[in-house]
Amino acid sequence: MVPPVQVSALIKTARWSALLVGIVYGKQRYDYLKPIGAEERRVEEEEKKYREEQERIYKQLAEANEDTILK
Repeated sequence: MVPPVQVSALIKTARWSALLVGIVYGKQRYDYLKPIGAEERRVEEEEKKYREEQERIYKQLAEANEDTILK
């Protein structure tokens, strides 16, 4: 087996710098997107409640239309 090659200090510094910059960027991006996602989830929940209410009303009307004397 070949022994590992000594990596240049410049390359090590560049790799660690890129890692840290990526972590900082990711944290900033997450903080930017988090409130947007929360708002989207809140709006979706309101729309879901509205849809469920409409479905409930539709089912009640459908059941009421089935119960007629003219059958």
